[in-house]
Amino acid sequence: MSDQKMPLWEVFIRSRTGMAHRHCGSVHASDPEMALQAARDVYTRRGEGLSLWVVPSDAITASDPQDKDALFEPTATKIYRHPTFYDVPEEVGNM
Repeated sequence: MSDQKMPLWEVFIRSRTGMAHRHCGSVHASDPEMALQAARDVYTRRGEGLSLWVVPSDAITASDPQDKDALFEPTATKIYRHPTFYDVPEEVGNM
């Protein structure tokens, strides 16, 4: 089976130093188990991972960068959502 006929899987890895999974690349595989094995072989050869996620590429929906104004601009008018809007009492210390 060639790579063009096998589904594309997006690979996310959680490193030992961080809490969040980060996208690190893609692999072609016929099923989730094969995708996980391929991701392990390709992206964690030096033991840099603690956890892997593999997600079918066609299951991911993303926004278009050209639509950023319509998606993210309304938040700029809501200053109460910014932490600088609130006064923090001195007894709280560092937040």
